[in-house]
Amino acid sequence: MIRSCGILMHMTSLPSPYGCGSMGKEAFRFIDFLASGGQKWWQMLPINPTGYGDSPYQPFSAFAGNPYFIDLDQLVLQGLLTQQECQQASCEGGLWECDYGALYQKRLPLLFLAYKRRSADWQSKRQVFLQQNTWAEDYALFTALKNKYDLKPWYLWPDDIKLRKPSAIQAAKQELAIQVDFAIFCQYLFFQQWQQLLEYAHQKGVCLIGDLPIYVAMDSADVWSQPFLFDLDKNLTPKTVAGCPPDYFSPTGQLWGNPIYNWSQMKNTEYAWWTQRMRHMINLFDLIRIDHFRGFASYYSIPYGEKTAEHGSWVIGPGKDLFETMTSKLGPLPIIAEDLGTMGEDVLQLMDSCGYPGMKVLQFAFDSGADNAYLPQNYVKNCVVYTGTHDNDTFVGWWHTASDYAKQHFCRYNGFRNILNANAACGQAIRLAMASVADLCIVPMQDYLKLDTSARMNMPSTAQGNWKWRITKTQLNSRLAEHLQGLAGLYNRKM
Repeated sequence: MIRSCGILMHMTSLPSPYGCGSMGKEAFRFIDFLASGGQKWWQMLPINPTGYGDSPYQPFSAFAGNPYFIDLDQLVLQGLLTQQECQQASCEGGLWECDYGALYQKRLPLLFLAYKRRSADWQSKRQVFLQQNTWAEDYALFTALKNKYDLKPWYLWPDDIKLRKPSAIQAAKQELAIQVDFAIFCQYLFFQQWQQLLEYAHQKGVCLIGDLPIYVAMDSADVWSQPFLFDLDKNLTPKTVAGCPPDYFSPTGQLWGNPIYNWSQMKNTEYAWWTQRMRHMINLFDLIRIDHFRGFASYYSIPYGEKTAEHGSWVIGPGKDLFETMTSKLGPLPIIAEDLGTMGEDVLQLMDSCGYPGMKVLQFAFDSGADNAYLPQNYVKNCVVYTGTHDNDTFVGWWHTASDYAKQHFCRYNGFRNILNANAACGQAIRLAMASVADLCIVPMQDYLKLDTSARMNMPSTAQGNWKWRITKTQLNSRLAEHLQGLAGLYNRKM
């Protein structure tokens, strides 16, 4: 990486009258904003279709794109929809935060209208798309079946289809042919529009950072279509699930519930699924942040059925073998390793052997002494510094709840004799991150806007009320771009 900077903001947070941000004109406008503000990077959260709770970290597929991100206005220009039809999908309540309920009710019926007006050459386009995206047919059938069975998770479907008996799969494909074709059509539109956005970003000198969760959701096309790659019993019930052990912040630990990989089977296939996943991400993004990277060194395994994460155990992961194998097939991997929290020696050795940059978060820097790994004097160049992440409060919100010790430490560290107000502290944190030796500095958009806790993106371990924050058109203005441009130039991060 070269010394540079960027902004963390998810696609959903863009302005739009249709319930959440999309790959429409506001996404292109945001790229223009980044370029005019001297920013090289746009980091976003996973772009896959979301399930219960709307979390991008529990998607229905590790490969598919979220159909909510398809820009409706582009479909009007293609003659697949009318402006009047799109207006019926507008969400007044969704102008200020994501309106997932309205999206669920309105978006897919509108996309189905576009599907019914598909071009005469759709079959040839479909064939090419499926050749290039071998995962898409299983995902489309999964989606069609999920709708047939009233959105129940696949492990509650009838046994013959749950267990993917060939006769049942063939019958489902025939019965649900239109629904399967529609799901493929939506994926075709998504990746067609994504490619246009990516090309525009590169023309403007802006690069994209994607987010790859280490685990996939149990209720996903990935687990249903290839259950042998996961630690399941003969009835496809998980033997073990993922999570984190108890710690100071969570006395009973975190029970995520994701199925754990069958790493021995993965190794037998030369990590074919992981290689496919990484190749797919490399085609979409310039850098890829892997969430919970430490799980490749050793992962926390919890017996299925436990109510908390208290009775899990650490198990050795695939380690360097996975990354060496993928590198041999794909070339150097453009990875940022999320290495937050307490790291054991095995994780540190894996990070060192792979050479991937880790993460530093300033909100973690001021609750202990001078040896705190998140204080800038302890950084190496090969890292990415953040004022906060999607899982943290905004910096202003954090300041309001920070301990007296943390506030005093922050002010002493930055040369202030008196305690700062929240906005001033946020501005100073941004300058501290920008001035650090870290090659890459990423600031959440909420911190540049000095927003409080109401703009927080996610509260970990809560299932509802997250992923809703959105920016307004007026907040993305030339004055803010000039401010960003000045900071990027001052700290030698200007693109």
